[in-house]
Amino acid sequence: MRVSRLQIKNFRGISEGRVDFNGNALLVAGNSVGKSTVCEALDLVLGPERMLRRPIIDEYDFFGAKYQPDTENTPQIEIEVVLVDLDAAAEVRFGDHLRKWSETDRDFADHSVNFVDNADQHPWCLPLLFLGRFDPEEDDFEGNTFFAHPAPIIDDLSEDTDLLGQTRRRFSREDKRYCGYLYLRTTRTGTRALSFQRGSLLDTIVRLEDQATGELWERARMSLTDLNLLDESKLDVVLDEVRQRVSRFMALGGSEVGLHLSDLTRESIRETLRVFVTASPGEHAVPFNRLSTGSLNLLVFALLTYIAELKGDESVIFAMEEPEIALPPHSQRRLVDFVTSRMGQAIVTSHSPYVIERFSTENILMLTRSDDGVLTSDQFNVDGLMKPKKIREERRQFAEAILARGVLVVEGGTEASVIPVVADILDADPSVEYTHLDLAGVSIYDAKSDGLVPGFAPVFKSLGKRCYGLHDAPNSPFPTNAVANAEQFDEYLEIPHKSIEKLLIAEMPERPKRSFLIRAEALPDYPSDAGYLSPGADAASVDALVESVLVKRKGAYNGYAAMLVAEAKNASELPSSYVQFLHAIDADMASIGTKGTNNSRGGGLQSPASEGMDKPTPETLTGPEEDQSPGIATP
Repeated sequence: MRVSRLQIKNFRGISEGRVDFNGNALLVAGNSVGKSTVCEALDLVLGPERMLRRPIIDEYDFFGAKYQPDTENTPQIEIEVVLVDLDAAAEVRFGDHLRKWSETDRDFADHSVNFVDNADQHPWCLPLLFLGRFDPEEDDFEGNTFFAHPAPIIDDLSEDTDLLGQTRRRFSREDKRYCGYLYLRTTRTGTRALSFQRGSLLDTIVRLEDQATGELWERARMSLTDLNLLDESKLDVVLDEVRQRVSRFMALGGSEVGLHLSDLTRESIRETLRVFVTASPGEHAVPFNRLSTGSLNLLVFALLTYIAELKGDESVIFAMEEPEIALPPHSQRRLVDFVTSRMGQAIVTSHSPYVIERFSTENILMLTRSDDGVLTSDQFNVDGLMKPKKIREERRQFAEAILARGVLVVEGGTEASVIPVVADILDADPSVEYTHLDLAGVSIYDAKSDGLVPGFAPVFKSLGKRCYGLHDAPNSPFPTNAVANAEQFDEYLEIPHKSIEKLLIAEMPERPKRSFLIRAEALPDYPSDAGYLSPGADAASVDALVESVLVKRKGAYNGYAAMLVAEAKNASELPSSYVQFLHAIDADMASIGTKGTNNSRGGGLQSPASEGMDKPTPETLTGPEEDQSPGIATP
């Protein structure tokens, strides 16, 4: 059983929205777009313990916090979930409420005019509906999940039309347990999840293991009753004095005055019972809520897998919110691999490239939400634009780009290391108004060569990103088709130099160059064969030595070019080409801050040396695969 479609109306920050799932799903988006809201919406429909909360919903669960009914309408939260891949037992259990489903159309098959002729070709699905609203008469909120089919028929003779759900049959807690929805939230709810309160993870396990633990609460109650806390303590003297004083005013019998750990009711035991864990390294057990954030996250996850196994892994719909919190990369990968391989369906939200890279591209859903609260989802799809091999080779970079609002494509590792340093200095200069790339949400993508830069423009534009391109002046004119690709960049700069080393020497003043050489000479990997700075060296000699050092230690791994740029005291000592380009990106990102991403070109910067030059074409991008492995598809 898995979720195929989710539709939301009037819930939290979403006025209306739809998400189509294709098996396992990774939901990616910026903060406050709606990833957690999607998981919470699923929980309202499918979570067996969700209805135990009081209130089930509140004022801020309504879009715009508008929940009060007026003369025209009553604001109502509506969440519809369509479940598919039903097993035979589910079809029998829910038979009266099933409909035929079309995976191709992602809609009910009985909407088609040819349905009668093709009915047997379509599988059954189970549509469910959560409804929530405010009841002024009771001054309280009400909400429940119902079978969405069949829809109630309302006419003048209909009764109970004012009831929530009208005449729909309620989808009970036992029905929800059968669906097997489990939700791993972030650690903000970990304390309750690991307690024995009703609906907690441990309480769910106890209930599922009923044959073995059905007498747990009674045994605990009787053991606490028999526990003598007064032996060899001074408390018996205190209690005896209490007994004598009380007996003056009321008759006492039995054990008269005793001392127990709690009220000895099941509820009081649930509130006070705690799991103790000994974490390595260490020898002493501590209450679970004293563990580190990462350990607590893993403990919650371990209990959820226990529940999943009790239910039968393949029948579980497992939603997991930001599993990367406080976990190292290897734990993130192991956790995600476990749920995607063992559960019937895994729905994960994440900001971590280590999580994203574990998902196939067809399972990545990018969420967007407009200013008026309309949520949409788009599958990661660059078919015809990029080869699958290239995506596999660059999974980490793609993961970061997917999470970004914009992508800056550069030609190599040196540029990828230098540009952030330029942004740092611009951001730190109080005389300059500039928003750092990180704050603007721009990711840097290393294309590996100047000829490959233009081909990434249509790739990232197809993903709805603002896209920027930067590379050196090529040794020969680019092929013609790359011109069309480069035109899709929102800002595009071909610097008027043959290499980044020549750019830095031409556009940085002498002071930071001398400072760089003095600092570099002290490094253990300094290229001694390049020579050393002499006290009386003139500007030309300094430039020649800087270029020699940079060329011999070229690349992001060595970091020499970035070290040179870092010697700049302020924006005035930075390469002007990079400064102007980053300001152009800043202005472009600011222009879409309230408008959303669009695909119009921003009229990028162009260097004087490139004016009139033939623009890049795909032959450069799609040379021999074994030699270049560019992976950019030819238009």
